[in-house]
Amino acid sequence: MFEKLKKILNYSKADYMDIRYEKKTSTNIVFNRKELKTIGANSTDGFVIRVLKNGGFATIAFTKEKDAAKALKIAEENAELISRNIKKPIKFAETEVIKDNFSPILIEDPQKISMEEKLELIRKYNDIPLKYEKIATTSTSYFDVIREKYFVSSEGSEINENLITVGARAMLTAKEGSLLQNIRVSSGGSDGFYSVRNQEENFENRTKIVLDLLNAKPVQGGTYNCILNPSLAGVFAHEAFGHFSEADIIETLPAMRAKMQIGQKIGSDILNIIDDATMPNQLGFYKYDDEGVRVRKVQLIKNGILSGRLHSRRTASEFNEPLSGHMIAEDYHFAPIVRMGNIYIEPGKTSLEEMFEKLGDGLYIIDAKGGQTAGENFTFGSQYGYIIKDGKKTGMIRDLNISGNLYQTLKDISVVGNDFVLGKIGGCGKGQLNIRSCHGGPHILINNLIVGGI
Repeated sequence: MFEKLKKILNYSKADYMDIRYEKKTSTNIVFNRKELKTIGANSTDGFVIRVLKNGGFATIAFTKEKDAAKALKIAEENAELISRNIKKPIKFAETEVIKDNFSPILIEDPQKISMEEKLELIRKYNDIPLKYEKIATTSTSYFDVIREKYFVSSEGSEINENLITVGARAMLTAKEGSLLQNIRVSSGGSDGFYSVRNQEENFENRTKIVLDLLNAKPVQGGTYNCILNPSLAGVFAHEAFGHFSEADIIETLPAMRAKMQIGQKIGSDILNIIDDATMPNQLGFYKYDDEGVRVRKVQLIKNGILSGRLHSRRTASEFNEPLSGHMIAEDYHFAPIVRMGNIYIEPGKTSLEEMFEKLGDGLYIIDAKGGQTAGENFTFGSQYGYIIKDGKKTGMIRDLNISGNLYQTLKDISVVGNDFVLGKIGGCGKGQLNIRSCHGGPHILINNLIVGGI
């Protein structure tokens, strides 16, 4: 494949060009209650060409190799048009030339597991909640996605990297009278089929929680000191803060760019946030991004001070900051954009029990359930929580959401736990879907958090 891609490059007289070929194979199985709604596998492939010429930059995607010369001509023409209609020429930061073939070490390759075995596994998980009378509906699914990627650049890089993602997930809905409550279940990862095995206890525990929610009380709205569990803390790190660490988000927003200057104090002294896609076996792991740059660990916040940013080659040149290797595409239909890998709040030194004692009276809020951001303000739903009295968990609560201002909330993080959990199922919808975008961290205690409720 490298020779084919290099041959296509030879047709170009651009200042820089790269081409990415990808074969994508996916499997999906879906149950709604007892009914099998979807089962199947699909394999597709295609190409993306990117061209930098005379300071103009253009991309094009196509699916047939015979269309390569035509696609390249269109991309070059578009790059020249762009170069004549922009004030500032586009430049790429320099990067190393890489030649590598990389496949992750897997514990059970999902490609070697039969469709029948996958079906029976997900059927077994789906049957667990349906044993209970008050479970109204289930939507339970299995998926795997195998991406075999080849990248060649006019600078000489030749990279083959395979990404394999596996997941099992469900939405469980319980009903009593007119009251409906739901909960999510998930497992999976980037290191093999084993990550979705032995999930019976997980499904049993989540079923119990959704049934308990039928007897939980709606939260009283107000301002509380709150402990967020790793899932919700990770969503906060990703959604409220992380996107503003993606250079392509803030580069055209002068006010946000001014607030997000490296060296600016934006959080409490105990706050450290990292994006590290180099962590082996984690969902967000990869070795090279989709413009051929080696990914590196990036310290985004250190002791409350903004200390790093996520970049493409173009934005690294624009900001005059180091490359990070965070240009990721959903698949061969798309040119890459700046994306997070594994983003998390770095663990502190305080146990959860000690955090409850420090909290005294407040709320313990667990697991994310949708949400939105508007500039520097955020609102996130939570799946459930507990009232904390005198450092002890008491009544279960439901129908919660949290909201606030990003910068004030970063400063209001008063305790960081010593535990650490990264998500097993990811996802980010910034422009394109990234199923491997992962987040998590420890428990965190935030003062004066606005909680919506009755």
